[in-house]
Amino acid sequence: MAVGTTAGTTISNTATASYDDPGGNQVSVPSNTVDIVVDELLDVTVATADAGDIVVTPGSINRVLSFTVTNTGNGSEAFRLTPNAAVGGDQFDPTTTSIVLDTNGNGVYDAGIDTVYTQGTNDPVLASDASIRVFVLSSIPAGQNDNDRGIVELTAAATTGTGAPGTTFAGQGQGGGNAVVGSTGADGTDSGRYIVQNATISFAKSAVVADPFGGTTSVPGSIITYRLIATISGSGTLTNAAISDAIPTGTTYQNGSITLEGTTLTDAADGDTGSFASNAITVGLGSVSGGQTRTVTFRVRIN
Repeated sequence: MAVGTTAGTTISNTATASYDDPGGNQVSVPSNTVDIVVDELLDVTVATADAGDIVVTPGSINRVLSFTVTNTGNGSEAFRLTPNAAVGGDQFDPTTTSIVLDTNGNGVYDAGIDTVYTQGTNDPVLASDASIRVFVLSSIPAGQNDNDRGIVELTAAATTGTGAPGTTFAGQGQGGGNAVVGSTGADGTDSGRYIVQNATISFAKSAVVADPFGGTTSVPGSIITYRLIATISGSGTLTNAAISDAIPTGTTYQNGSITLEGTTLTDAADGDTGSFASNAITVGLGSVSGGQTRTVTFRVRIN
């Protein structure tokens, strides 16, 4: 991607004139040698390295956006990194907590291993055509709504200087030549986006009574079937969701009566997600996405 010959390369050229002298001998006459040092073009690109929006929840911290910074100039250059979360066109401004350089080059943010960036102290120095992965960490404001987006820009700028293409910094290029701003203006910017995917749960419980006489009176010996319905709303996912219910005083749990979505579960803590222990039933729901419901039933007998 870099442009042409490496900065600092000397291009040398000597011309020759020739003629035949009176004796018929060919004579060659060299010119002086002209040396031209190739100037450094200052060019850089920034590109998001995320496949899509980064899913976050309100109040989450240090959520990672990934970018790739590439030196597309023809010489080694240091680049100053600047984040900007106040770009407009979104529903909230993330709070940038740090910029981190991918020290081990694995393309993945490794807390405690990758190097925290401090502008002007450890600006990344990239050889021509070299790239570095840069992580922007941000906190998400509390109280954001489902599907709200927050945009963060990352700008990389050549420390030698930026400006309109063709702007020249005399004697500041690699190898002693000039540094010349290339077509990118010697700075590049791209944006990454967070999206809030929040999930909430509403919970409803109902009961149906069947007495020993074929009616619905609540007398000793009557069977109560409890129905517990969990409704998940939003675009996010609830993880490790579970439903628990203590057996009411004055009743006895009916063995083997737990169901999840109509499927009977065992009372033992075994391969399925249901269990009865310490006079309470528990059913694990796992990860449940918004827009879904889960229904649990169980039975007790009135003592």
